Amino acid sequence: MKFYNLLIKYRFYLSIVALILAIIVNINAGFWASFILYFLAVIGFASHFFIGPMRLIQEPMEQGNMEEVKKIMDSIWFPNLLYTPIRSTYYTLKGNLAMMNQDYDAAEKHMKKSLDLGSPMAEAEGANKLQLGMMALQKGDMKTGESYVRQAIRAGIPDKESQAVAFLSMCQIFMNKREFRAAKDYFRKAKALKPTTKQVVEQIKEIEKYISRMPG
Repeated sequence: MKFYNLLIKYRFYLSIVALILAIIVNINAGFWASFILYFLAVIGFASHFFIGPMRLIQEPMEQGNMEEVKKIMDSIWFPNLLYTPIRSTYYTLKGNLAMMNQDYDAAEKHMKKSLDLGSPMAEAEGANKLQLGMMALQKGDMKTGESYVRQAIRAGIPDKESQAVAFLSMCQIFMNKREFRAAKDYFRKAKALKPTTKQVVEQIKEIEKYISRMPG
């Protein structure tokens, strides 16, 4: 696995070496003698530009090494050449990085690009729409926020913590609308997931103080 990751990391430069060797062999021994080197160079360049180094991101993501993730992302020179599903993932990750830096305008731009391309998995689409919904709600755009959160729930959200966030968001939206029965329903759904993230647990405790007093 480490060898394969090294191959991905340096394949562009290895492809240049293969191309130079192919030209030298071609001059001295003819095209067919150099064919395999040309073939390797073409495969290397094509995989570098059309697939990219996205596979290398998994390990630093799991380790929480976002500097390394950013470094790998920045090594993609021409994202528009990536195959569509890979390009969608690329823009999702760009959006996540922008969110971490609290650059919400850039995050929204990248997330919308990812959605326009179509996510390779419904869960990824749901996660993107949830983030767009949360950003809209932070800006006070309740209508757009509700629309995106609803779409996220329908598309499917990959983990229970994020599902709980979606249900709590809908709960608060309906509380603001004074539609208390729907608010209570979404609150019960969020609580039933038994989230463990500190921020989500605190939000549940805060809402619980008021929701039992609501009619409906």
